[in-house]
Amino acid sequence: MEQECRLSDRIADSILSMITVEQRFLPGSKLPNENILSEELKVSRTTLREAIRILATEGILEIRRGRGTFVREDFKQKQPKGMSALATATVKARDLYEMRLIFEPEAAYYAALRATEEEIQRILALGAEIEGRIQKREDRTEVEQAFHKSIAKATHNEFMNQLMPVIYEGINKGVQLSAAYEEAVQATLVDHKILMDFLKERNGEGARNAMRIHILHAMAQLPME
Repeated sequence: MEQECRLSDRIADSILSMITVEQRFLPGSKLPNENILSEELKVSRTTLREAIRILATEGILEIRRGRGTFVREDFKQKQPKGMSALATATVKARDLYEMRLIFEPEAAYYAALRATEEEIQRILALGAEIEGRIQKREDRTEVEQAFHKSIAKATHNEFMNQLMPVIYEGINKGVQLSAAYEEAVQATLVDHKILMDFLKERNGEGARNAMRIHILHAMAQLPME
């Protein structure tokens, strides 16, 4: 029973990350049904229900009988003072990438050491989806954001998560710029695979270096204003 409770806590954290980190579900949004969500998270419906009850108790989710589970309308994500203005600031691509270079390699390092198995599997699944979208030449902006945010979330460092809205700007610019540079797109595929291999092996130093090389490749191959 104790092990089940720990798993429920981890699943509750994963759902919370979908809401606050990946921003898949906004206040008032309905979560997918139990079958879909339990399959995505690779847990039993019993564990999922317990995780949902945890989040409902914390005032994050609302269970509406006969209608499903919703993010509470009045739910607001806490954000450090001053971060909101920074997130909406117009800055140069080089500045954004330099900031990513400072933070994201360390995030990859700590994620490799601290991530739960569920978090590693989520990162790998998002990486596979990015590869699929690149091969189909579909927009991957949202999935790229979720991929990098899942790594940040796996550090289990709350402030790292709060920095992600700013890092989003760098990811968005990178996807937009790379659309015209096939070499950069192919480098992303290779870099992501190496990074995911190190994360899967729990190799912190390897993950750190792979993320650093990934960002440096983008800075070298894309026009930095």
